[in-house]
Amino acid sequence: MGTETSNIVILTGAGVSAESGIDTFRAAGGLWEQHRVEDVATPEAFERDPELVLRFYDMRREAIQTKQPNAAHLALARLDREWSAQPGRSVLIVTQNVDDLHERAGAENVLHMHGTHLNAWCTACDARPGWTGPLIHRPPCPECDSPALRPDIVWFGEMPYRMDEIYAALGRADLFVSIGTSGAVYPAAGLVRQARDLGARTLELNLERSQGSRWFHETRLGPATKVVSEWVDELLGG
Repeated sequence: MGTETSNIVILTGAGVSAESGIDTFRAAGGLWEQHRVEDVATPEAFERDPELVLRFYDMRREAIQTKQPNAAHLALARLDREWSAQPGRSVLIVTQNVDDLHERAGAENVLHMHGTHLNAWCTACDARPGWTGPLIHRPPCPECDSPALRPDIVWFGEMPYRMDEIYAALGRADLFVSIGTSGAVYPAAGLVRQARDLGARTLELNLERSQGSRWFHETRLGPATKVVSEWVDELLGG
């Protein structure tokens, strides 16, 4: 595969961070079982009960900062570093995750399509300052001093970030890899079909088959720390 591949687009989901202790939303015991999506992850929820939403995300923001990258994050960071260093080759990691574990592992070419816990978004001036503390007390925006900060997270019903860049990267890709995703959330779930239609080979690395498994040329099943590390070793030659 490596000799035929130049440009790689990788989509990562909750499964890549699960072994770092970050709960997956859709697994048994996942976050959404304690909180309905409608209560914490929609613009309507924030308008209806901002304290509940802010408290929920404050807890997640605090928890994520205690987690560490796992072997899958480290393997992808290695791939990003070594593959991208070769002339004519590129890697883009598109993540649905709102943690920063890819970056802390050392990856540089990362695009957060669903936002990140470690930013806030000022709905008054559109600033997106880095943010590691709580928002529940409505701190002022560091840019405009307005108390209009909210989590910089794409909620259900909102448009994911930087889709034009993602589609442009798919147009250049000859390999699309999906890691740890359920295949249930669009538009991310539709990227494999787009990549395949554009001529890219498609590979799924997952704990179990996703809802979109039929669109992949190949599926490899197992824990992310195992299957991702093995695939990166294979691609880079050990």
